[in-house]
Amino acid sequence: MTDPREFWENYRQEIKELKNISPATVENYSSFYAKVMQDGVLSLKTKELIALAVGLTIHCEHCVILHVRGALKSGATPEEIWEAAQVGVAMGGGPAFTFLPLVKKAIEEFKS
Repeated sequence: MTDPREFWENYRQEIKELKNISPATVENYSSFYAKVMQDGVLSLKTKELIALAVGLTIHCEHCVILHVRGALKSGATPEEIWEAAQVGVAMGGGPAFTFLPLVKKAIEEFKS
């Protein structure tokens, strides 16, 4: 299982390096993502919880880590994160269920 905090630090560094290799790709995607993930009709917190559920459904370990962190930073409680995770499992079945220990570990790592 990926260590959430270690992944986050490595991910940030890798994105910085990718920006040197392909600045247009990183900048354009980052701009699009920032626009989508700002408060609108849905709050950022709600969007992060949706993204977490989708990440679980598609079995994306990195998405789980990024969106547990994002949900906590946007004010979600561990209980809200668990409920969103349960929606992801309901939609993704057994393979999504296997990611729940990662959700737990990411909550513990980023809650502090």
